[in-house]
Formats: sequence, structure tokens, C-alpha cells
Amino acid sequence: MKHDIFIDNNIACKFSNPADPEYKELIRWLMDNHKIEDGKDDDRAYLVVSQKLLAEYYRSCRDAVGKTSIPMIINQLTKDGRLARFSNEEIKGFKSKYFTKAIEKKLRSNNEDCEHIPPVLMSDRKYALTYDDNFTYDLEHFPGFTVIVQKRPEDIPYR
Repeated sequence: MKHDIFIDNNIACKFSNPADPEYKELIRWLMDNHKIEDGKDDDRAYLVVSQKLLAEYYRSCRDAVGKTSIPMIINQLTKDGRLARFSNEEIKGFKSKYFTKAIEKKLRSNNEDCEHIPPVLMSDRKYALTYDDNFTYDLEHFPGFTVIVQKRPEDIPYR
């Protein structure tokens, strides 16, 4: 199982100059946890993304150039092969299977955030960080899946 985590854009934008020690620790975990030990890939840190989330990250943080900014983190994770990336086709297939009309009616997220539900649900650990209460509600109440969603990194056992 990959040690993966979904980080919503509203949290990732804080990475450029994090003052909070818990966010610094999360960034350190993402950036430093890349070695394969004993031939096992299981302990490496992965960031769960989709093409839409990557575009959102870059739109919001396009001027961020610090070594802890989300564009720099993505660049490093890409080099290390540590993006748990779901294609538009995979997301479309997931939605056609699980997003019934009844479920879609109950979703509280806006249309853009609804696109982020499948990558979280398709990820290995189903961990997500977000400040968005509607997105949190949708993830926690999506039938057939158990997701851990929090606003703070220390509230998720991501390490």
C-alpha cells in the first residue's frame, strides 16, 4: 500500500512559506520520504493528484518559487515517481460506476471540487487534507468508502 495523501489546493497554497511546524513536518515528509528500502516501495510518500488538481495548484501558486511551494514539491515528486496520479479516463470510469443520480443530488461540493472526490476515493489510504467543509462532508458520507479527512496534518496518521 502506498503512503499517499490528497492535499486540497486551499492547504497546498500555504506551503510556500509555512510558519506552522505541523505543515513544515508534512512538507518534510513529502520531500524526504523517497528512498526505497529493502526493495520495498511501501514507505515512500506519495501525493494524490489528478490533471484538474495539478492545474488548480499551478493556477493558484504560479508565482510561488520557494523550495517548499507546491509547484516545487510536485516537480520533486515527479522526478522521484511519487505522484499517485489518476487520469481523466480513470476518474470518468470511477464516476460512471459510483456517481449515481441519487449520490450526485446529495453532494454538497461545487462542481470543481466534485472532480476531486474520485482521486481521494481511488487512492490507497484515502487520506485528505482540506479546509472545505462541503468537500469534507461529501468524502465522509460517500457510500461504500471510508475516508479520513481533516483540516490539520497532525490529525491524520500520514507518516
